[in-house]
Amino acid sequence: MLKELMSNLTVISILTVVNSFLLVYFMITRIRWVIQSLELHDMPNARSSHGTSIPTMAGVAFFITLIMTLFFIQNFDTEHVGLNIIAAATLVSLVGLKDDLVVSTPTVKLTMETLAILFLLFGSGMQVPSLYGFLGIDTLPVVVAYIAIILMLLSIINAFNLIDGIDGLASVMAIIIFSIYALIFFATDMHFYFLICLSLIGMLFAYLIYNFSGTKKIFMGDTGSLFIGFCIGLFTLKFLTMDPNLLSHLSFKPENKLIVMAGVLCIPIFDLFRVIGVRLYNRKNLWHPDRNHVHHILIDTGLSHYKATMLLGLSNGILVIVIIWLSTLFNSYIMTLVLVVLFILFTGLFYIIKKHLPQEKLKE
Repeated sequence: MLKELMSNLTVISILTVVNSFLLVYFMITRIRWVIQSLELHDMPNARSSHGTSIPTMAGVAFFITLIMTLFFIQNFDTEHVGLNIIAAATLVSLVGLKDDLVVSTPTVKLTMETLAILFLLFGSGMQVPSLYGFLGIDTLPVVVAYIAIILMLLSIINAFNLIDGIDGLASVMAIIIFSIYALIFFATDMHFYFLICLSLIGMLFAYLIYNFSGTKKIFMGDTGSLFIGFCIGLFTLKFLTMDPNLLSHLSFKPENKLIVMAGVLCIPIFDLFRVIGVRLYNRKNLWHPDRNHVHHILIDTGLSHYKATMLLGLSNGILVIVIIWLSTLFNSYIMTLVLVVLFILFTGLFYIIKKHLPQEKLKE
């Protein structure tokens, strides 16, 4: 009877969400107590959008909850990739934890993230993807394809890490992204990945209760943002390596898979490349932190953390819908042009907003 219940998708879906929510909700209380006892708070600096020390490392609860989830949904792991995910998530969580405690160098972070990505690529369901005619290209040489995948996932992980700068933004953005991937995996009967998406959504809703709290606030820290970015990278990789026969369940043109992926991640990716462009233009070190991210600019205009978060989250959601809809109508050449135009508009908009900020707000 119990075995049948644990194999029922509806039952396991409900249990996954509820269990993930409750685990994170109760674990964060203990994590806050440990952080406060050891005085491991996140101290504000020139880039911070908060003025007091706040407990951090809520991401530890995410990692533990994922391990529990993978145990309970192992019957759905038809590709036997669960151990690969655990190994990769462990590496990413460890480097995030080290960064929260003593700060990791960019070299260490990128090395550990690359190793984590390689663990994923060793999974049986992560074959080299076909581009299905994207910009006239069907396949890439194997070595080139793997290098491109590693660079792409590194960009996703770090783009998400960088966007975690104000209350709720990383969580709201991730909930939107995980919800979209959950719909895609459900529509294509990829129930294992669908259930992981539900678990992460449950975790983040529990975390938001504390992150928006005035008295029990906690940050996910690099432990959390790198972990969530890694999970987004995992789902992106699975989406791109999806069996071509499953694409018939989706309405967009197969050649637009990369475009759809970019649409799902548009705000974090646009912000990453915009900030890189600004730092190169100003001849700054690419790893030099500043307040050029879109969430910093919105906060400096006077918006609250909540309003800035909801504005960016809503913008990402609308852009995803528009890009997926257009991907059903146009080929990859036109859609690439659409993405370029959107990025130029995005960059131009925030350039104008920042240009009109009072001088005292223009802090590097």
